[in-house]
Amino acid sequence: MHGLRSRSSALVADLAKELERLGATGGPVDVVVCPPYTALCDVGRELQRTRGIDLGAQNLHWEDKGAFTGEISGPMLVEVGCRYVIVGHSERRQFFGETDESVSRRLGAALRHGLQPILCVGETWEEREGGRTEEVLTTQLRGALAGADGGPAGLSVAYEPVWAIGTGRAAQGRDAQAAAVLIRTLLAEKFGPKEAAGVRILYGGSVKPDNIGEFATQFDVDGALVGGASLDPGAFAEIVRQVMG
Repeated sequence: MHGLRSRSSALVADLAKELERLGATGGPVDVVVCPPYTALCDVGRELQRTRGIDLGAQNLHWEDKGAFTGEISGPMLVEVGCRYVIVGHSERRQFFGETDESVSRRLGAALRHGLQPILCVGETWEEREGGRTEEVLTTQLRGALAGADGGPAGLSVAYEPVWAIGTGRAAQGRDAQAAAVLIRTLLAEKFGPKEAAGVRILYGGSVKPDNIGEFATQFDVDGALVGGASLDPGAFAEIVRQVMG
């Protein structure tokens, strides 16, 4: 919950300038910004004047309309120009009681409306210390993918260990790679190896310019879900540059 409407457009404009300065536009990396709902329209208009940056949202409801005060639907996001949407973020699970079932329904809604979902999965520190990382990721991913019976077109999966989010304590590259291999295996079980190979797997959790290289060089890690560093246009652009290689 960062970024007033009055500042969000300026942040995106600054990001576009930094990407241009670093020569990190028009390359093979997809750059997506997911501002608060109040800033989606303004940021969307700003992005029409830039190139190489897409618009995303931080969540969506599974119904298209109805008595769901405070929620936002897939058609609403499409109307303002969103191409991506985050589903199942750990903070949504932790603070708002989202379950694997509700995440699955949100994922299904995103796919139904042509949005490209960024599905988040990850374990807590207690679960990790208890040797339950594989169990937790398997349960979360299988539960969420129940809403993707039509296939994984446009899907990205972000491994975001809860203990690394906003703490400054990132996982190590080998941890991210191990999680990515598991995720890819589970995707192959659901959709087949060919479809699974087309799903992007991201790492999220205290990603910064000084550690992104450790994750970007992992064979099965295709990118990053950037949190706090995305509020600094220079830092965000440098992360993109390093991912581009």
